[in-house]
Order: sequence, then structure tokens, then C-alpha cells
Amino acid sequence: MKISEEDVRHVAKLSKLAFSEQETREFATTLTKIVDMVELLNEVDTTGVPVTTTMADRKNVLREDVAVKGQAREDLFKNVPEAQDNYIKVPAILEGGGDA
Repeated sequence: MKISEEDVRHVAKLSKLAFSEQETREFATTLTKIVDMVELLNEVDTTGVPVTTTMADRKNVLREDVAVKGQAREDLFKNVPEAQDNYIKVPAILEGGGDA
């Protein structure tokens, strides 16, 4: 399956990424090779092969979920430069974020 340069531009636009024409060509070529390699796996006969989710014998070791009393809000907010409605107020980092 061929990944076109237009496909790369479309996904880049959705991801808010910018690539040069050379990078776009290189990505299209590389992604086409990757998809072709993955498609080769469809040719492998896996009849009777059990599904493998991991190669390691792992067990989840979970602790008991016990509620514990937290710290007082006043103590947590002692060193906060600016707070509003029990939230820490921080500068906006996204475009159009305003003062919120």
C-alpha cells in the first residue's frame, strides 16, 4: 500500500506539524515501506498458533486499595503563588488560552 505525500500532508495538518517537501517525500517513502512490511505478516499462516500478548511470565502485584487521610488543603497551598477556587492558577501555555 502506497502512502502518498498528500496523505502525509493531511496527517501532518491534523497533528499540527509542518514538514518541508523533502521531509514529506521521505516520510511517504518510509511509511510505505513500514506498511508493506506489516502487510507481509498477513501472508504468514498462523492457523493453530495461540494468541501471544507477552513473552514474559508476568504477574501484576497489586497493593490493597486503602483510603488514607490526605494533607490539609491549607498546608498544600502554603507555597502556591496564586490560587483560585481551590485550584492552583498557572499561566496559559496554549494559544488563545487567555488568563484561565
